[in-house]
Amino acid sequence: MAASIGREHAASHESFLRYAHYRWAKAAAALTAIVLLAYALVDVEPRHNGGSWFGYTLGTIGFVLILWLAMLGIRKRAITRGRWSLKAWTSAHVWLGLALIVIGTLHTGFQLGWNVHTLAWALMMLVILSGLYGAVVYAALPRSLSDSRAEMTRGQMIDAIASLDRQIESAAMPLSDEPCRIVHAAIRQDMFRGGPIARLSGRYPGCSTAGALDRLGAIGGEAEPAMSEVRALLERRAAALARLRAHMRTKALLEIWLFVHVPATIALIAALIAHVIAVFFYW
Repeated sequence: MAASIGREHAASHESFLRYAHYRWAKAAAALTAIVLLAYALVDVEPRHNGGSWFGYTLGTIGFVLILWLAMLGIRKRAITRGRWSLKAWTSAHVWLGLALIVIGTLHTGFQLGWNVHTLAWALMMLVILSGLYGAVVYAALPRSLSDSRAEMTRGQMIDAIASLDRQIESAAMPLSDEPCRIVHAAIRQDMFRGGPIARLSGRYPGCSTAGALDRLGAIGGEAEPAMSEVRALLERRAAALARLRAHMRTKALLEIWLFVHVPATIALIAALIAHVIAVFFYW
């Protein structure tokens, strides 16, 4: 009983890439090896091409694999355990997807041109490479996402900054007009300002909080206790913003690939249908 629970606990913490001791990686490697060996041994005249019987065989395997791999989006809605768990399906999705690079390319016989057939191959490569990026970031970044939150949710981080803003506004009341304007500009700036490029890079050169710290440091002077308190609060705000932005950057890196992978998959299926129609009706 205890051993069974231990195995289930270990399996729950096993990466989808390493599922069942790399079961699907081994299956994909075996499939790739068989295809490469067959490509080397089968004699096709005048040369390998997608229109030969061997090309049709590889094309059929690739077409079925692509349709099956595209089912992952639907499969995510069903929660099951065991060999057909979501983790197992995802592992198969990644490793068999990589095998498609070889299967799809050998199907073409390396005869590529400006046509719908090459378009289907190019879209397949785009889907696979974007998926490979997704697999890498999902294996590497979740811990960074957790660390960036410092045991806080995104909403709690935003609430903490809002609370600091109220404290800063109150602490700035004894200051003269110019420092007050600088402080108010800092706390009123949209903390999400910068757009997708800033979110992905984590760089916010127009951050008014950092600018306010620099400008207040140059002013100094009157109401020194109040100025010191405002600076300390602004430094806390800058640290809180850095934590929130690091969290948003990691989350964006985890999600950006889907904006390529999903539309490219839909386009790939459409191109494959056009490819099949062109082959069977016009060749």
